[in-house]
Amino acid sequence: MKLSLYADYALRVLMFAGLKGNEDLSTVSEIADHFDISRSHLTKVVHELGKLGYIETIQGKNGGFRLGKKPKQINIGMVVRKTEKDLAVIGCLQEANYCPIQPSCVLRRALNEATNAFLSILDAYSLEDLLRPSHSLAKLLAIDAAHE
Repeated sequence: MKLSLYADYALRVLMFAGLKGNEDLSTVSEIADHFDISRSHLTKVVHELGKLGYIETIQGKNGGFRLGKKPKQINIGMVVRKTEKDLAVIGCLQEANYCPIQPSCVLRRALNEATNAFLSILDAYSLEDLLRPSHSLAKLLAIDAAHE
């Protein structure tokens, strides 16, 4: 299974904001520069994460965003489900009557189980887990880590 750039960026935003903690605000430009990714795509991701309650945005000249929940409350499987538009690895997992053998297809069932297993593994992780190597992550991103 391959995640879209949208879900990938969402996870990066949450990790970056989690490393900075709630004292320092993160910005789209800052994350785009650190990861060398598109500001316009990142802006959409940050907006969506705000609507979902994962981050809190602060408007104004010195604005930015920070986590809207504690890292241990942010489940990675749920973030992927909410930011990944299409988790179907094959057309028949998304669409009824996609194929004439669909009602009896073992491949369809196997791929559905594989997708559920993938998400189940991600469900076992929180943002707090992803931030555990905070010192080395912060060093790689050249930021001061809030979580030591």
